[in-house]
Amino acid sequence: MNEENYAQSEVEREKLPPICHTSPTMDLGRGAKQPFPSLSTFISSLNQRRETGGRFSVGTNQCLPGGRHGRELPPICSDVRQKQRISIDTLPPEVKAPFPSEPVIPLRTKTIKEFQEDMERATTSGDWRDVRDFYLTTFDSFLEINAAFKREANAPFNTTEDSGVNSKFLNAVYDALLCTPQDIQKSVLKGIINSLLREWKGPRTKDDLRAYFILVQNPQYSSTSTYVIYAHLLRQIAALSEADHHFLVHWFKKLSPRRFRQLVERFLHFISTRLLPAPPDELPPLTRCSWWIPAATKVLALFNAANSISTPPIMSFTDFYNITLDHIDIMEQYRTWQSHGNSNKFSFCQFPFILSTVVKKAIIQRDSEQQMISMARQSLVNKVSRRQRVDMNLLFLNIKVRRAQLLSDSLDELSRKRADLKKKLKVTFVGEAGLDMGGLTKEWFLLLVRQIFHTDYGMFTYLKDSRCHWFSSWKCDNYSEFQLVGTLMGLAVYNSIALDIHFPPYCYKKLLTPPIVPCDQNTPIGMATATLGDLQQVMPDLAHGLGELLCYEGNVEEDFYLTFQVFQEELGVVRSYNLKPGGDKIPVNKQNRKEYVQLYAGFLLNKSIYKQFAAFYRGFHSVCASDALMLLRPEEVEMLVCGSPELDMSALQRAAQYEGYTKADLTVRCFWDVVLAFPLELQKKLLHFATGSDRVPVGGLANLNFKIAKIDVSTDWLPISHTCFNQICLPPYKSRKELKQKLTIAISNAEGFGLE
Repeated sequence: MNEENYAQSEVEREKLPPICHTSPTMDLGRGAKQPFPSLSTFISSLNQRRETGGRFSVGTNQCLPGGRHGRELPPICSDVRQKQRISIDTLPPEVKAPFPSEPVIPLRTKTIKEFQEDMERATTSGDWRDVRDFYLTTFDSFLEINAAFKREANAPFNTTEDSGVNSKFLNAVYDALLCTPQDIQKSVLKGIINSLLREWKGPRTKDDLRAYFILVQNPQYSSTSTYVIYAHLLRQIAALSEADHHFLVHWFKKLSPRRFRQLVERFLHFISTRLLPAPPDELPPLTRCSWWIPAATKVLALFNAANSISTPPIMSFTDFYNITLDHIDIMEQYRTWQSHGNSNKFSFCQFPFILSTVVKKAIIQRDSEQQMISMARQSLVNKVSRRQRVDMNLLFLNIKVRRAQLLSDSLDELSRKRADLKKKLKVTFVGEAGLDMGGLTKEWFLLLVRQIFHTDYGMFTYLKDSRCHWFSSWKCDNYSEFQLVGTLMGLAVYNSIALDIHFPPYCYKKLLTPPIVPCDQNTPIGMATATLGDLQQVMPDLAHGLGELLCYEGNVEEDFYLTFQVFQEELGVVRSYNLKPGGDKIPVNKQNRKEYVQLYAGFLLNKSIYKQFAAFYRGFHSVCASDALMLLRPEEVEMLVCGSPELDMSALQRAAQYEGYTKADLTVRCFWDVVLAFPLELQKKLLHFATGSDRVPVGGLANLNFKIAKIDVSTDWLPISHTCFNQICLPPYKSRKELKQKLTIAISNAEGFGLE
């Protein structure tokens, strides 16, 4: 095809129809070599078929935005908490038959060394004929792709553990592709179009899966000019059956970390590009390709699943976040998901791994605000309907406490006002004139958490080795205080307050087991599967000892002399517990030691504290009962409760706003010189002084609306803060030394509120 014709075909490539099953009258044998037509010829012939009533069907008939209906493609993601179980009809009855035998693959003998020699000769001489013939043949069909890259042409390779692909050869071919002349690169794309438009009869073979696995790694898809072809490839992969997805997930996890990351980043960039407005000559109109984003997201879910089952994960779960989604109104997507669940209508909430913690926090915050408004409105309606005098305080959860009896007053107030928990929180300290515009609430949470988690109180045990708190296992008749602590933590999330709480990550895993409180009171709650790794978070020394037990090569029964019985000290009394019926009579040996470790971890992390944690769980969910919790990973719940772990004062400096000062003023420059040089402890005190909390909000300090204001008073004054507005007021100090002295005094003695 000459350059003029190709340019014409590039303009017309957006006319590509959905990848379809052609009618039986078109006899394109799988793998049979056909004269390769131009892209425009493909389009015109397919348009003729449409005009004559030819039927086109997509592999899954997925329902996509824009009113298209059909079967749903499941998110393949192990950590997605589904609102309802998806019903998948992966194949029609007529093709639910045993897989056909693999077709005979042509024998291709080119080695990586021979290919590299061809590339070197072509680069030196300028004669690309051999390289051109290789690429043209290789990407002409799925059979040829397998012939080139399958380690043994007609070996089955029907396992999840081995894709059968010669990865080194494939990587060499793809790495060289972008260095070849444009006509070779175009011939590869034409071959891929030819492969994708072929007729398919019945279910995919493993060689077909291998071809998809190979094609999705093509580096040409980084260019937007190839996005139409890329989208059709992703659509076909998304349309595969769940069993086929299972194979691909295991093959993807065998990719090198670098290539795995490149593919994930390519998916995210593709989705972001399609989310944003594009020039009309660059991409087809969004109305004509509304299926692009769902298809790409579903294939990205396969990579997320591969990452989840890898030990350790190939990438951090945060690397799957699409930051572009931080800047769109996600609530419409959330409402769609609430209404339709994981059914036919696409929503990003079906694939929560792609949503950042910032987005999830915004969803929870908006959801909380709606619940607060609803509760306040109901209270108002009830008063009016009874012709009672309306007091605006009924719109809030009003907590009045004395500083001297902070803990007892707080728990008493929360117990009495359970019906108002979903109203906006408002705190008053008795005897203080401060008005709660947010600052008093932060102060209340901060002081209350310090007292509750103090070792003298006895509800929680501080474990020095893991530097975290864990639930005391002592037994009692009433666990209501644990429920109130859970309520307190739920209120913090509900009111967007970060707490200085140090629970291990496993605690948040338990909070999401299940993410929605079951209706049946007898259903176990908080009983998350406990592993040795989970125990490592809480009791690292014990976990290390149990790990050695699992690896011991000697006589376990005689050398360790253990039984399926454990001992635990409770309030100075040592008690024994059987890990299984008759456990005190069952010795631990080489054959059952794995079971012993699993039961021991489950006992310590679940059974021994079941009543305590169940009360805590119910308290938390009594406030945070929201579908949005199903979108969260345990690590994200921890971030919502505790805030971000990174204290980046440089980010705060970049985001700071000024009133009466400019960032070039001497006082401001001295302020940042002092603050950036502060040790971590003083930086946290400054944050507490200015905002009422020493915790970093989700998204980091760059998202904090922080303001430095000028106050025209004598420089003998100390700095003043308005924690409700995250504002610090500085007199016009003239030197760095003076500012440091006054600021240090102010932030080190910041407790209590007053009015000028």
